[in-house]
Amino acid sequence: MAGTFCVILCYLYGNKSIMNLQQLQYIIAVADFGNFTKAADSCEITQSTLSSMIKKLEEELDVVIFDRQSHPVVPTQAGEKVLAQARVILYNVGQLQEMTRSERNSRSGSIRLGIIPTVAPYIIPGLVKHIGTKEKGVKLSVTEMRTQFLIEKLRTAEIDMAIMATPTGEKDLLEIPLYYEKFVAYVSPSETEVHKMSEIVSGDMPTEHLWLLQEGHCLRNQVVRMCGLPSGTSPVYEAGSIDTLVRIVDTVGGYTIIPELHIPYLTEEQKKNLRPFVRPEADREVSIVIRSDYVREGLLNVVAEAVKSIVPAGMLDTRLKKFSIKI
Repeated sequence: MAGTFCVILCYLYGNKSIMNLQQLQYIIAVADFGNFTKAADSCEITQSTLSSMIKKLEEELDVVIFDRQSHPVVPTQAGEKVLAQARVILYNVGQLQEMTRSERNSRSGSIRLGIIPTVAPYIIPGLVKHIGTKEKGVKLSVTEMRTQFLIEKLRTAEIDMAIMATPTGEKDLLEIPLYYEKFVAYVSPSETEVHKMSEIVSGDMPTEHLWLLQEGHCLRNQVVRMCGLPSGTSPVYEAGSIDTLVRIVDTVGGYTIIPELHIPYLTEEQKKNLRPFVRPEADREVSIVIRSDYVREGLLNVVAEAVKSIVPAGMLDTRLKKFSIKI
């Protein structure tokens, strides 16, 4: 196989030929049917198109492939040799396509996954357990880092896929939505005016005593936009993780904003401090992000199915509920 391809490629590229696989399929069809009209019908093209494509191939190779005076049409002696090579080439192409399909659908191999810190605590434990239990042929490695670094790692192919908030605005990356997560306010009882509210109108969240994540977290950027803070705002009140934000509110007072998946980690007493956002609801889209040239559909669905087993059904993207991922 390798030798055949080497000879053909050297011939084609060395002679600047524009021979294509369709032309090889056409000459084989004519040889099989012994008739240009029947061959054209089997290839679902017009006879004139088939004839002109074969004529062009003959000119490129500088050889007459068929004796057109014979009925049925038969190959010339030189044409027999061309046809023999054409059959080998198309067979090898078929094998290559089958191998590619198999690789695309395979659910075994390595997954280098990146994930943002504000999603990792809720997804990674269940994902590791699901894949370790149900996908024995998969080797999973996970890197936790902020969005800008995940994008860089995707572009340099240092990771295969990333789970992050979207849209990223990066046109060269493919984003596949997994779920949609609401934000809720977590308010200290000491903030009496805010705590007595049953709900908070988005955009009206008080900014005094508001605790945010440190610079670089995408969740921080979303909160800044939602609360209408000026671009480049750097409040004094900053923390490194959502769990730390909650602890600060419990200890010091103030309020913060947390994602919906953090709620199960709160005690029943802490849940009394939650207030929903309304008009409109505040939420974020979380997606698998891949390079546009990534082809391992099987492994992509391994991760998607793991996420589906973790995230409540009501949060999942509607398409993900019904269909497997196709790229």
